[in-house]
Amino acid sequence: MDNHNITAVWQQVVGTQPDPPRWLVLACAAAALLAILPHPVWRVSRNVVTIAHEGGHSLIALLTGRRLDGVRLHSDTSGLTVSSGRPTGLGMILTAAAGYTAPSLLGLGGAALLAAGRITALLWISIALLAALLIMIRNAFGLLSVVATGAVFFAVSWFGSAQLQAGFAYLGIWFLLLAGVRPVIELQSKRRRGGARDSDADQLARLTGVGALLWVTLFLVVALSCLLAGGSQLLR
Repeated sequence: MDNHNITAVWQQVVGTQPDPPRWLVLACAAAALLAILPHPVWRVSRNVVTIAHEGGHSLIALLTGRRLDGVRLHSDTSGLTVSSGRPTGLGMILTAAAGYTAPSLLGLGGAALLAAGRITALLWISIALLAALLIMIRNAFGLLSVVATGAVFFAVSWFGSAQLQAGFAYLGIWFLLLAGVRPVIELQSKRRRGGARDSDADQLARLTGVGALLWVTLFLVVALSCLLAGGSQLLR
């Protein structure tokens, strides 16, 4: 790639793109719902939420000074992030709280970028975040999941038309905003049946002395607030 092409790509990344037509924004919201509501589809699409979930744990662990030992993503859509450091304290609390809130907060940040017309920037930031997470993956399925997701983002950003890029970006952000709610509901459903006793909410309850149900409620409030705020930006 010569300097002229590099400059053109950089200008595309840092520049703004026109807003897609409203019908496309609404169609992306409907498609995101179809990727979340039917259980057979959700069993596959939930892997994207798991990537965001474990990515949230990883990022906050690093930002709070913990040592990140590795991340595993499993075919049943579960995941595990292992970090070293103090077993208690603010850093551990923030790390544990970051998982269920990460998809929604990422969706909110993405909605702000789209509202500002930064469609290409959103795609390339996503690729950069996936590349950073890839370094810490410690199992084969996790590597496959992150590489495949990153490859799709790269293919769309590099080869896709402007309308395809816009549709893909809006679909992804709608998905994160809407999908951030369902795992929280599923978590409480499992807890009510006596399962998930080592969930993030239960770990937070042991760390803080605040009941796990209150943590689940906080996760839900964050998810719904991000959906409301992010959705309003996408529909403007």
